[in-house]
Amino acid sequence: MSTVETSEPRVSTRSVYITFIFLGVAMATFASRIPQIRDHLGLTPSELGLVLLAIAAGSITSLPLAGHLVHRFGSRAMVGTMAIMLGASLSAAAVGYHFGVVPVVVALYLYGFSTGAWDVAMNVQAAVVERRIGRSIMSRFHAGYSVGTVAGALAGAAVVQAGIGVTWHVVLACVLVTGAVVVSVRGFVPDETEPEPGGGTFSALAAWREPRTLLIGVFVLAFALTEGAGIDWINIALIDDYGTTAATGTLAFALFLAAMTVGRWYGPNLLDRYGRVPVLRALAVIGLGGLLIFVFGPSTPVAFAGALLWGLGASLGFPVGMSAAADEPARAPARVGVVASIGYCAFLGGPPLIGFLGDHYTVSRGLLAVAMLLVLSIVLTPALRESR
Repeated sequence: MSTVETSEPRVSTRSVYITFIFLGVAMATFASRIPQIRDHLGLTPSELGLVLLAIAAGSITSLPLAGHLVHRFGSRAMVGTMAIMLGASLSAAAVGYHFGVVPVVVALYLYGFSTGAWDVAMNVQAAVVERRIGRSIMSRFHAGYSVGTVAGALAGAAVVQAGIGVTWHVVLACVLVTGAVVVSVRGFVPDETEPEPGGGTFSALAAWREPRTLLIGVFVLAFALTEGAGIDWINIALIDDYGTTAATGTLAFALFLAAMTVGRWYGPNLLDRYGRVPVLRALAVIGLGGLLIFVFGPSTPVAFAGALLWGLGASLGFPVGMSAAADEPARAPARVGVVASIGYCAFLGGPPLIGFLGDHYTVSRGLLAVAMLLVLSIVLTPALRESR
């Protein structure tokens, strides 16, 4: 495709949406089958948390490298390559769980590696497109991710109810994801890699020394844990603590994702009107309230209401944090890499922490650890104020 064609905002915007959507489909496809994989392997909550830790370990490995790799090879090549790696690794996990825990852990490590690098590259490209359009649409790209997760979760609920095996489900979904993304990245626009004023480039090491970048990273960590805990544990908590069926637990998971999608789609209007700080503070309070309702609710319908508010509150923290890190184009790859590295620590520590607390109390009570970070995020919101 020619440079003129790929420079058209409509084409590049559609391409970015597709990459966000299908990363969400892949994630939700695997997450929707976690209960069946857990039951087949006979894992306790803490053991499951340690298995899921492999995903975060892979992401943490790739994130420090991602900014440099995107700067060198471009976001188009990185997203396409990581899509192939993701499809292969999740397919390996779907086959490997029949043979034990070790193949699953290895495959999930590679899955985490691919998602971490894919995430940074995708957000760098999204920031380029956002600047070309001249509107705060980053959260709408992440809404595309949420649309993908909702689609993947609903499909997961349907195939669980139909009794379709994990392997067939996951492998076929991976073929769809990989093919769609490899084609779509041809519509990416060139990354903005202009040098720093005075010459040279901005290094990742320099970004690690910036107080604002670090504070944004901690803020993103809080929201990443809020989002990740919902993705990993809502269905488990409904099944174990509320005594629901697997299909009902997956529907609560889908409702959580649907609420995040709504928040991300309508978020740009609120951000353009009121600014980042007041909107994010309000959503943090909503998310905190929803989480507490989910944990302490007396019935399954109340837990569903809590999941809805939880998802709505979690909707904008991660995408707006990435957008804030990318405020200056020349420094965007390094800063996005740093913020993503800090944020992904939530996925490194979250699963084992909540799994450990689930063993000693309940999974629902273990989720109270998330509430503490949401309180911290309210304090940190001024760091995301628009950079002039």
